[in-house]
Amino acid sequence: MMDRKDAKIVELDVREQLRNKLEPFQLIMDTVKTLESDDIFVLHATFKPTPLLGFLKMKGLVGKAVQQDDKEHWITTFVSKKNKQWLDESNSEDLASQDTINQASTECNGPVPEERQSKLIELDNRGLEPPQPMVRTLAAVNRCKPGDQVRIHNDRVPVFLIEELNSLGCPFTVEEQPDGSAIVTITKA
Repeated sequence: MMDRKDAKIVELDVREQLRNKLEPFQLIMDTVKTLESDDIFVLHATFKPTPLLGFLKMKGLVGKAVQQDDKEHWITTFVSKKNKQWLDESNSEDLASQDTINQASTECNGPVPEERQSKLIELDNRGLEPPQPMVRTLAAVNRCKPGDQVRIHNDRVPVFLIEELNSLGCPFTVEEQPDGSAIVTITKA
């Protein structure tokens, strides 16, 4: 097993894009695609990338976000799940991504009752620029427990989202609307 100190570090700073109201999601995903299994991905952003933590977790990466002294500088470190102990080896006392995701989930869903019924999260993604609909939807699915559902209303049939749902094994239905939009109901597997 490789040591953290021997790993290749890949850094990406998207603060300038975010300050200029540009969406860095594709740039981040292009960088993630180049990572080897023992690489460390370090992302610099202007805010804590909570949806990205959940999205990349589904891709096999775990992350840890740490706010710097400059309030608009967050450094998030991502590693392969098999190397997640590396996140604890860094000099940070921040929460690991799992704690962050659990906290975000609790904030969104409130306390979970003892006899839990399935929940439905509804998102209106119409009018949003890609990849925001996909990022919002996958973040909502990630917050769900098995059996919960996410119903989204998109401007069109979300082809790339459907590809991702198939790879995650999440069942879904697509209802095309007369205006060309689509309502997709996703069940968390």
